[in-house]
Parts: sequence; C-alpha cells; structure tokens
Amino acid sequence: MAQLDTLDIVVLAVLLLGTVAYFTKGTYWAVYGDPYGNSLATGNDAAKAGKSRNILEKMEESDKNCVVFYGSQTGTAEDYASRIAKEGHSRFGLNTMVADLEDYDYENLDQFPEDKLAVFVLATYGEGEPTDNAVEFYEFIGGDDVAFSEGASAEEKPLKNLKYVAFGLGNNTYEHYNSMVRDVDKYLTKLGATRLGAAGEGDDGAGTMEEDFLAWKEPMWVAVCEAMNLEEREAVYEPVFEIKERPDLSAEDDTVYLGEPNKNHLEGSQKGPYNANNPFIAPIVESYELFTAADRNCLHMDISIEGSNLSYTTGDHIAIWPTNAGKEVDRLLNILGLKDKRHTVISVKGLDSTAKVPFPAPTTYDAAVRYHMEIGAAVSRQFASQLAQFAPNEDIKNEMTKLGSEKDYFHEKVSDRNLNLAQLLEIMSKGEPWTKIPFSLLIEGLLKIQPRYYSISSSSLVQKKKISITAVVESSQKPGAPHILKGVTTNYLLALKQKQHGDPNPDPHGLNYTITGPRNKYDGIHVPVHVRHSNFRLPSDPSKPIIMVGPGTGVAPFRGFVQERAAQAKAGQPVGKTVLFFGCRKKAEDFVYEKEWEYKAALGNNFVMHTAFSRDGPNKVYVQHKLEENGEEINKLLEQKAYFYVCGDAANMAREVNTLLGKLIAKYRNLPESRGEEIVKAMRASNQYQEDVWS
Repeated sequence: MAQLDTLDIVVLAVLLLGTVAYFTKGTYWAVYGDPYGNSLATGNDAAKAGKSRNILEKMEESDKNCVVFYGSQTGTAEDYASRIAKEGHSRFGLNTMVADLEDYDYENLDQFPEDKLAVFVLATYGEGEPTDNAVEFYEFIGGDDVAFSEGASAEEKPLKNLKYVAFGLGNNTYEHYNSMVRDVDKYLTKLGATRLGAAGEGDDGAGTMEEDFLAWKEPMWVAVCEAMNLEEREAVYEPVFEIKERPDLSAEDDTVYLGEPNKNHLEGSQKGPYNANNPFIAPIVESYELFTAADRNCLHMDISIEGSNLSYTTGDHIAIWPTNAGKEVDRLLNILGLKDKRHTVISVKGLDSTAKVPFPAPTTYDAAVRYHMEIGAAVSRQFASQLAQFAPNEDIKNEMTKLGSEKDYFHEKVSDRNLNLAQLLEIMSKGEPWTKIPFSLLIEGLLKIQPRYYSISSSSLVQKKKISITAVVESSQKPGAPHILKGVTTNYLLALKQKQHGDPNPDPHGLNYTITGPRNKYDGIHVPVHVRHSNFRLPSDPSKPIIMVGPGTGVAPFRGFVQERAAQAKAGQPVGKTVLFFGCRKKAEDFVYEKEWEYKAALGNNFVMHTAFSRDGPNKVYVQHKLEENGEEINKLLEQKAYFYVCGDAANMAREVNTLLGKLIAKYRNLPESRGEEIVKAMRASNQYQEDVWS
C-alpha cells in the first residue's frame, strides 16, 4: 500500500473535519449562529429552512403549556402578545412562549393537547386583510377544504381539544373593523375549538386600544384560571433577557453593532433582497420644501433605488427606517443613570429558548436606545404599573402605582400630556435617576422601533429607479402639555433635507439626530428604506375614468397617478377622464405641487382639478363641499365605471367622503339613501372604490 505523505494526511483531515461539521451543524464546537448574521436571517424563508415549523414539537421541547401567536404589521400586536405571555407566566405560572404566525404550520392543531392554551393576538390590516405574517394562517384556517393531520373533516370538529383566547387590534374608521379576530374566532369555533372568555377588540380609531386591552384581559384571566385550574400568585419580575456588560470589548471594535440592522451592514457590504428585515441604504437625490408657511414644513424627497433590485408600482408605499432624536436618547439614558455608560458594550441573550432578541448584539446602551427602541411612543398604563417597583423611593413608587391602577388619573397625568417614558420618569422623580430599572425590562416593555410608511408620490412608469415621497413634518402640542410632540421620522427627514441643502448644523427644533448613521455609513444624505407593495392601484385599462380625493399630503399617490396617466397620453394611449379633488388651508401657503398640476398638458381637458382652500374665505371649504358641488359629474363618471380613490385622514375626511358618495349616488339616481350605501359597498368589494388612509 502506498505510504501517505504529509499533504495527503492534511487533505484527509480537512475533509474529515468538513464532513463532521456538515452533519453536526457545528454542535461539537458549541458555536451558535448570529440571528442577524445575514440579510435573510429574520425573514420567513430562513425561518422555514432553519428550524422546525411544528409548534407542538417546539412547545414540548421547551416545556411550554401556553403559546401566544401574533399577527402584526407595525409591532403593536407583537407587543400585546409579549405582554400576555409575560403576565401569564408571572401571575399565573403558565410556561409561555410568543410565536410569529408565519413561523409555524397548522395542520397539526388537531393534536393540540387539551391541557395547554393557545392565544391569538391579531391585528386587522387595511380593508379587513390579515397582516403580512398572518396571511398563510388565515387562508389555512378559513379554507373551505381545511385539512388537519388526523384527517377529520370540519363537521367532525377536529379542534375539539383546543382551548384558545383571542384579542383583536382594529380601527373603527375602516369598514371591516377587527375582521381578523372576528373571522378567526368564527373559524376556530366552527372547527370545534373552545374560546375562554370573550374575544377582545381594541380600537385604535377611537384611541382606546390600551384601555380596551386592559378591560378585556382581567375577565379573560378569570376564565382561563377556571378552565385550567390555575391560581394567581404574586407577580414578580423575571427578565426575559440577560444583559451583560462587556469590558473586553470597545465600541470601536468592528464586531460591535452600533445600529447596523444585520451583519452585512456591520461589515459594510449591504446585500439584498431588501425587505422589512433588511433595509437598503438609499441616496437622497433631491429634496425641497413644499410649504411657504414659516411655522410648518412639508417635504418632497426623491430617493434613488438604483442598483438595489428594489422595484415599485405606482400606488405602493416606501418604508423609512427612522433613528430616534438625540435629545430623547440623552433624556432616557440620563434618567436611567446610564449617561456615563452610554458607550459601554453589552451582550443581550434570551434566557429562554423561545425568546427572540429584537436587535443584533453585542451593541451599546446608546445604540440600542437610538436605533432599536420606540422611546418616543406613549407610555402604557400597564408598563407604568410595572415600573413602580423600581422607583427611586416609596413616594414615587406609590404615585406610579396610582397611575397604573387609576384609568382617569393616568389619562390626566400622562396620556393627555403626550408623555413618553423618559419624560414621565423625569417628572415623577424630578430628575432623580431611576437606577434600579433593569435594562432587560426596557427591551421587553418598549416596542421595537418600526419603519414608517409613506405613499409613494411618483409613477414607476415615469421614474422607475427613483421614488418620491411627500411628508408633512409633524409637530403638535395638547393644551397644558409640557412637551411638543415631534414626529420621529418626519423631523429626521427634515434634518436630512437641511443637510443636503448645506446647513452646517442640521438640527430641526434642537432634536439632534445622528443623521450620519452608525459609523457614518449614511454620510448625512442616505436613508434606510424598503418598499411595501399595496393594493392601491390605477385601473389596468387607462381609458377608464378615475376620481381622486386627496386633501393635504393625501394627494401624494395621486401625483403619481396623474404623472402616469400624462405619460400614457403622451405615448398615444387613450386615457379616460382624470378628476382630482384637492384641499389645503391656504392657496399661498400649502398648495403642494401647484405648478405641476398646471403643466399636465398631455391630458388636456381630460384632467380636471377641484380645489378647496379652507382658510382663504369667510367660510371653511373642504373637499367634501367640492364633491357635493360636483355631485352630478361624479355620478355620471361612476355610471361609466369610474374608479374612485380616497387618500388621507381616515377618522374624519375619508369616513365623510364615503357617506357623502352614497348620498350623491342616491340623489342623482333617484334612489333611497340605503340603496346608495349598498352601491358604495359593492364598489368597495369590487375594488372600484379604494382607500389609502391613516388614523
């Protein structure tokens, strides 16, 4: 036999090690993968590929008897799910886990043990649709031919062992209010499952979401305790995450995350696909002010998506990933007693195998607060109550306990004053630091900062690689409130616009944004973005007439619509009547894109614009008045199958327009008003009436 030389031995050893590594997935080395190690790590495809999708198996191996599923679009439902899970464990001894609906399959729910509990926290998105992460579950559980693992038909009640709890998040300004939780509750009951307590419904439209949740959960827990023989115990805070300071690491080390969303960004080599887990750092090509009023700002921005493989269709949304204002970052770190440790490196680890760390680590206190936590959000009454035990002294503890237990008192002292967490803590302690609050509690209690979505105000046909946005810079103050509420993202964009226009100190309202990004990777003229596709669409046949209602920045998508129809007309395509109803306060101050509307010459007489300037005359005039004035024309176009679009404020304008349209149809067709309402509902159902609205 030939003698092995040194090179042969080395090669064989490498092959052996490689084989062992492949089949053991590195378990012998005890090296665990960084969940933020690549751009796909937190996406659904990776979840499907990298871990079991069997929820019963997951519960068994992690010794859980309660799973809290969430369907969430903006993070709020996920937050409520986490709160239910924590309370179930701390107060009632349940071994809970939180689960993203898109991470699991549901064919084996018919094997769900009768001594365990499933909780469903479900947001309704848009016009009665499931959130993106709940689509597969919704289509499965509501399917006509739903099939479970043991083959029982729906008539045989395959889910007869499943005990569940349900809470929905909705907005009463939408027609299909809380339809997700209502539908899922109906489907589960039909399949034989048993609901414990009432199905709760929170109403964001009325501004009562938090109080709706608090009012629902107490009787729910009573029902759960009775059905599962649980007893309440004294709730003691048990951290979900372990926070360790890392003196062996410096904030300058290239392995430390300083706000980068994943490892590719950390290493300076962003890679697609770009999505809700992985933003594209996009250059701002152009930006300018649209208002002439000295005390208000409205921004136009053009953002390049060249080289990203991102694409959009006219009517889609762009997501802007914000950073928190430095002023509020400083306020929170100061009141927590972390001012001098802001650049200390920390590691964050889940103390339970099902706990999901919401941002990459190692990182610093400063980076975690600046880039990952929703520190500007309103404080919940439940969180105020939870913080009481960590108060600097007994008097403050008693006051925080009172805030947490008395609804009206909390509203007077906190909600009605627009206080965020740091502002509340500052006022309660008169500036004395709250050094006892565990940082893990802040990670658990504050939402992960969410991208903000803006209607794209350009046409993909006209500018395929450049996205326009139109945004009013938010700033509001309630009477008697000590703080002016500043929009986190729009003021961030204003700072970027100031930087682009050469301002040496781009610092709107002294908010002190770090616009250069982590490690100066955004250099002041880039912004992290991704695109979210929408169902707000022009008719596929451009010869169809369209009617658009968009006061204020609600006109944003219609700028794109008109751009597109003008380009189609210029190219020789037949384009139908294009009617726009626009409103603002004063023609001289906030008539956005005024000159642009004048040069849509390609559309000729097919483009008609009706304007309402509410503060230019003796009487306030709104788009609703202009619609009424032109009711006959609107009805004629609708009889020609015109598409009707509304964009803007859901609570007032959009609701009134919906009601008014039914009345106009009834009036000009000599029908009862009830019949007019039915026609509008039918238009909605067939997508002839479309909305892109916000509360």
